[in-house]
This record gives sequence, C-alpha cells and structure tokens, in this order.
Amino acid sequence: MQIINNPSQDSWEDLLKRPTQTVGDIEAIVTSIFKDVAAHGDTAIAEYTRKFDGVTLTHQTVTEDEIATAVEEVPETLKAAIVLAKTNIEAFHKAQQTPKVALETTLGVHCWQEKRPIQKVGLYIPGGTAPLFSTVLMLAIPAQIAGCKEIVLCSPPNKAGALAPEILFAAQLCGVTKIIKVGGIQAIAGLTFGTESIPQVYKIFGPGNQYVTVAKQLATKHGVAIDMPAGPSELLVYADKSANPAYVASDLLSQAEHGVDSQVILVSTSHTLIEAVSKAVATQLAVLPRKAIAEKAIANSKLIYVEDDATALALIDAYGPEHYIICCENEDLYIDNINNAGSVFIGDYTPESAGDYASGTNHTLPTNGFSKAYSGVNLDSFMKQMTFQKISKEGLLNIGGAIELMAAAEGLEAHKNAVSIRLKDLK
Repeated sequence: MQIINNPSQDSWEDLLKRPTQTVGDIEAIVTSIFKDVAAHGDTAIAEYTRKFDGVTLTHQTVTEDEIATAVEEVPETLKAAIVLAKTNIEAFHKAQQTPKVALETTLGVHCWQEKRPIQKVGLYIPGGTAPLFSTVLMLAIPAQIAGCKEIVLCSPPNKAGALAPEILFAAQLCGVTKIIKVGGIQAIAGLTFGTESIPQVYKIFGPGNQYVTVAKQLATKHGVAIDMPAGPSELLVYADKSANPAYVASDLLSQAEHGVDSQVILVSTSHTLIEAVSKAVATQLAVLPRKAIAEKAIANSKLIYVEDDATALALIDAYGPEHYIICCENEDLYIDNINNAGSVFIGDYTPESAGDYASGTNHTLPTNGFSKAYSGVNLDSFMKQMTFQKISKEGLLNIGGAIELMAAAEGLEAHKNAVSIRLKDLK
C-alpha cells in the first residue's frame, strides 16, 4: 500500500479518486446490450449469458426442484448462521416501520401520509468470484417486510448453469417470488424492459461491478428507479496510536478481497500505526486464498498520514466512504463530526464484516462518493410515501381565499376558478 504523508488539500481530489472507469468508457457497451434486450428479449439474454458467463442454459428460471436440491446441499451449520443473520436483519428493519402521520393543518383541512410498498422489485445478486448470498438477505428481507408483491431475483449462473445453493436457500427463506439465472448488464436490461421469462419491475436493487452500476443508471432513463449507484466496494478506516494494527489490517483486507477494483484507505495521525498496519497487511495478505484479487485492490489503496483530527475529518468527508471504521480514543469526535458515510463501524470489536452479514444493518450502500447524497438500503427504500387530504366546507372557506390570491398571482386562472366556483356555492 502506498504511504502518503500530509497531502495538501488541493491534492485530495486526485488522491481520493476511485480506481474505476468513467461512465463514458463503458456506457456504449451498456447501451448496445440494452437495445438488444429490448428488441430480442430472452434470445438476446441467452446469447449474452453464453458470451459473458460461458454457459448455454436450457432454461433461465430456477425451478422448484432446483431450489429443493439446493436447500439439501447447504450444511446445517451454515443454514443456522443464515437464519441467525435473518433474525437480526429482520428485527432491525422491522424497527424502521413508522405509523401514519396525520394532522389537521387548519380547521377543516385534514392531511395525512401513508406508506405503500413498491409492488414489483428486482434484486441483483452478484455472482462471479464470490456469490453474495448475504445480499439476498439484505434485499429480500426488507422487501418482504415492506409488502412488495413481486420480488424478482437475478444472479449470474456458474459454468454448470446453476446458482450457488446458498443463494437459493436464502431466496426461498426470505420470500423471493421468482429467481432468474442471469447476471451483468443483461440482467438489469431484462428487469428494465421485461422479457418472456423476466418480469419488468418498478425498482432495481443491489450492488455490482462497474458495468452493472452503469446499467442501473441507464435503467433510470427508461422509467425504472434504482436504489443508488452502488459499485465496487470500498472502506476507509480512521485509526490512531491506540488502535490494534492487526485488526485494522484485517479490516482493510476484508474489503480488498471483494474485487480488483475495490479500494481501501487508512487515515491516521500516527506514523507508528501506519508502519505497523503496512507490515500486518503484508503478513495477512500472504496467506489469503483470494490473495491475487486482494493484491490488485491493495495496489489501488493508500495509507494516509495527517497531522490532526480536523484534517482527518475533512479528508474523510471529502472521500465519503461506503464503509467507515473508527478505531481511536476519541471516537465520539469522529462519530459526531462525520457527514458523509454509508455505514459506520465503531471500536476494536466492530469489524465491517459484522455489517456485511449478521449484525442487522444493511450492507447495500452508496459507493464512489455517493454517500454525500444517498442513504444505504433501508425499509423505506422499498416503499413510497403517499400524501392524502380531505377538506370540509369549513376548511375550504378557511384557506380558499389564500389559494385564489396565490393562483391569480401566478397567472393560473383555472386554478383559481377551481376554488372560486366552490366558494360561490358555500357563501
């Protein structure tokens, strides 16, 4: 990892760049595939699955028999772990339920707000080098709690034309209504337009590589909402001299092993800690099964020394990390003064892995600096907030004059007339 000492603030923009391609680099590919899927449906998707995943499928939809077989293949100990995680995730997201908001704003004017589920949602579950069955829990559980009627899951098949048994077990456990063996850009296109086997949905959720991220953004041009731009994983750790270097190194590597385009950063006010973490990273990296992947991510990562807390906080906010770990003596300072982060992990015994799997918070989070404007996935992500109002005769008399004046001032005579015609009957 590259060690950087006291970078000047005018260098931060370049220093904190993510190791990703720009949208322009890959948008042409995404657009081409979208057009093909829109025109040719399942035929186009099958061809892209053969091209990108190296498998020719006889059918894209997962059958009940495939699910039953997969459930039998998952070890009982892992099933129990998944059920434990489900319990905690369910509890945390159920706690996010809120009652109807109702108010009489003026005598006779009743306004209220109610939530309604998004009826059709698509869940994208990355496969590739690490089939993320944990993401099934993170997306399907709040979708089920929200009351979504159609929960469609897409994930890329392996070379045998199957999905990981753990993905299928988690999907049936959490109420997914349809599972499709398709990944990448073509999956997002299928959910956007609908095909013979993939239902069109109203909103698409889930992380993915740079191509999936751009595909999701393109989906919004076709009237489909997305959770957020969620691309390659990233982590920033702030640690001072009190932190455990081995723990910090393990957290950095836990994100680095996600993919070659992941990025991890350590910010510290201690030269000694930075040196110790650098050594610990090298030691732990040497024995990782995914060493080849983690090594490439580590090459894009940085150990940054700054002189004081104010500089550290400003730099962290400028980066806006997806995951933010705080390991320091004055942790309240770093909790209270951070504005931009997807999810925050506090203290020596709160590894980011806990949030990835079983603590209860959601791990589908904004990356690439989007935490400056986006929240991570939560229960409300799967719901719409609808407002209602009912005005009595007395209520219209109380606010009608104000409406007439405002409409006239904006030059909207028909707006004014919609009130005036009623007031005339009431007076």
